[in-house]
Amino acid sequence: MLPTGFFFSEEFSRDPYAVYAELRKHGPVHAVDFPPGATAFLVVDHEHAKAALNDPRLSKDSRNSEVPVPAELFFGDTMLGADPPDHTRLRGAVSRAFTARRVEELRPRVQEITDELLDGLGTDADLIEEFAVPLPIRVICELLGVPAEDQPSFRAWTAVLTVPALGREARERRRTAAGEFNAYLSEIFAERRATPADDLISALLTDGTLSEPELLNTIALLIIAGHETTVNLIGNGVLALLTHPGQLKLLRDRPELLPSAVEELLRYDGPLERASQRIALEDLEIAGTPVPKGAWVHVSLAATHRDPAAHDFPDELDIARRQPRHLAFGHGLHFCLGAPLARLEGQIAFGSLLDRFPHLALSVSAEELVWHRGGSIVRGLTRLPVRLH
Repeated sequence: MLPTGFFFSEEFSRDPYAVYAELRKHGPVHAVDFPPGATAFLVVDHEHAKAALNDPRLSKDSRNSEVPVPAELFFGDTMLGADPPDHTRLRGAVSRAFTARRVEELRPRVQEITDELLDGLGTDADLIEEFAVPLPIRVICELLGVPAEDQPSFRAWTAVLTVPALGREARERRRTAAGEFNAYLSEIFAERRATPADDLISALLTDGTLSEPELLNTIALLIIAGHETTVNLIGNGVLALLTHPGQLKLLRDRPELLPSAVEELLRYDGPLERASQRIALEDLEIAGTPVPKGAWVHVSLAATHRDPAAHDFPDELDIARRQPRHLAFGHGLHFCLGAPLARLEGQIAFGSLLDRFPHLALSVSAEELVWHRGGSIVRGLTRLPVRLH
């Protein structure tokens, strides 16, 4: 059995792909000890991962676990931790804000924010701190209707709320951050009820579908999901391009490849190492492995994206790859609601950065970079020092 530390070791965070390649040699499903004390299984091949993501016998509600796990540690009480009909109701309340048409209307503003951030960069910069982090937090906060002066607080709260609180100190930090976050949002709700604005919070309040606790949890999920993943899409993607100069030159020469480049970067080294939890509602089998009722099932997206059974030359970056079969946004009922926005932000971020800075280069070796894991789900860089001129 793979221990809990398997998901959190520095060596694994730096290069999970070699580990997954070795695991695939021994089968598509492996027992893991995460959460500690629970029966859990890790799926590492594309075929069974895709099936598991859309299997109605696998619940998203952690209350169906064989061991008591506080719901808030694993996205409970949100659409990401709910099954139908609650999932249908919660998702439906916000889905109108993330249609392809609505997101495309945001393009000019996302471009403006991107340009403002790039204008502020000097000769040397940390692309994570100065670009990848502020871009998505500003976009999602503007969409929600959060004032610009309050956005740094949202960033601080997000840093705490994205990590499962598995220890006493972590639980206390999370409790404090959640209390501050909820208190702030409650004030915003009161203001919007009195004076509605043209933003998502006002729309959700006017709709009236969600209770106040559901509103709080939904806004928290939108900020976390709409921020942390895009930060890592940009950071991981820029690093991949800078360490593959042939692909970088191809993208500069053929900017029309931006949409396919974003899809390939999502596959090659995407922001999510694995999907959020699933729990078996009944005794079942995955690839011949018995999975008892109440057991946890973890789908490794990183592993599926390098599965040679699903991708030709999976360890190679190819921005002209035809239709990369990635699962970065999930599959089926829980396909990522924010996928259109993430794609838009990625295309604008990469395109603008490469157009503005033709001599963009790492200012440290790739081996010096440090990777972090957000609750064992997201995977990205702590810093990305670059020279721009």
